[in-house]
Amino acid sequence: MTDTVPEPGPGRTRQNRIYRDGVLGRRPAIPTDFAALEKAARRRMSRRAWAYVAGGAGAGTTMDANRAAFDRHRIVPRLLRDVSRRDLSVELFGRRIPAPVLFAPVGAAELVHPEADVAIAEAAAELGVPYIFSNQGCAPMEDAAAAKDRAAGPGGAPHWFQLYWSTDEQLVDSLIGRAERSGADALVVTLDTTMLGWRPQDLNIGSLPFARGEGIAQYTSDPRFVRIVKDRVRAAAGSKADVEVTWGAVRSLIAMSRRYPGALAANLRSPEPRAAVETFLDIYSRPSLSWEDIATLRGRTRLPVLLKGVLHPDDARRAMDEGLDGIIVSNHGGRQVDGAIGSLDALEVIAPVVDGRAAVLLDSGVRGGADVFKALALGADAVTVGRPHLYGLALGGRDGARDAVANIIAEFDLTLGLAGLTSVGEVARDSLS
Repeated sequence: MTDTVPEPGPGRTRQNRIYRDGVLGRRPAIPTDFAALEKAARRRMSRRAWAYVAGGAGAGTTMDANRAAFDRHRIVPRLLRDVSRRDLSVELFGRRIPAPVLFAPVGAAELVHPEADVAIAEAAAELGVPYIFSNQGCAPMEDAAAAKDRAAGPGGAPHWFQLYWSTDEQLVDSLIGRAERSGADALVVTLDTTMLGWRPQDLNIGSLPFARGEGIAQYTSDPRFVRIVKDRVRAAAGSKADVEVTWGAVRSLIAMSRRYPGALAANLRSPEPRAAVETFLDIYSRPSLSWEDIATLRGRTRLPVLLKGVLHPDDARRAMDEGLDGIIVSNHGGRQVDGAIGSLDALEVIAPVVDGRAAVLLDSGVRGGADVFKALALGADAVTVGRPHLYGLALGGRDGARDAVANIIAEFDLTLGLAGLTSVGEVARDSLS
């Protein structure tokens, strides 16, 4: 009887491909470490794109805290174990995915690449892992879902939808309904952005993408939002618009008109593109959002519901008491509150509170496969990846976004085996010092 040769796994497969290409004089288009990836992306991105994607709240100390939290934990490898076969897959809400890694939602991604959300959806589908469609996307969720389905293999690929809770309840219901019809596997309610944080990199250049019509395609493609805009235009009919005419204002109007549905020439003559931006800025999020509002979701959707932005164990307890299906421990990549706790530090105290009763994901600060391992060891079921896939998108579009996350999954696979483990379920607190 002969032994079968085990599958090499994503780590060795990707590693071997890169080394073989190196023999032919080819280097990977997407750098395999985060520092080089970030440096290359910065050279490629515009000033506005870099400020929005790389910038954090205040002095950026929360971004530093995210990395410091990972650095405080050390992996303790075990030896002389058969790790020739490794299983990275996890089950989330009834669907098994090939690795515990999701593409995080990032708004206004067209700043980075013109195809933005469609390209990211295709990249995630090629890897078979979920992309959480952003509520601040640059393509309607239906377009991204169709692109995902075309790019997915025979087994298909999942996606989730991120919801920002508008001040208009009918718009909330409309977005949820569209998410269900688009085939979303889960609804992620982002709670930490009921107001935009103080982001100096954007403020210093006076750049808010949404004010130029960037990142509001979920709204301008929504029938409820379009009705609100038309009502606003009718109410303002005959009144003189208070607009200071500058070259900047003209450029912004062109940007709004280009992104609003319809022909550019007609949109330039229409008040609707500008009214859509004004309407979005007025109603996109609700600072008065409360637990009582969250409790209404059970009657509004059949989808599993996760709360994103949880950092305190008491909020995790309340989420469990309310019967939520999951939480995402996140500080929004350090973009909302300067001086906040690192997400991994928060995970360490939140995971025992949840104690397996719901899914727990870790967002913010994940840069490589070792980070994925540490998050799982501290109680996460999976992680989400934000800036790395956007940097890959900036460098190589769909393929770049795919490769940036594929590199993280490959490193996680190798880290798992080199730590003496063969499956995600074996990763535990005693894997760390």
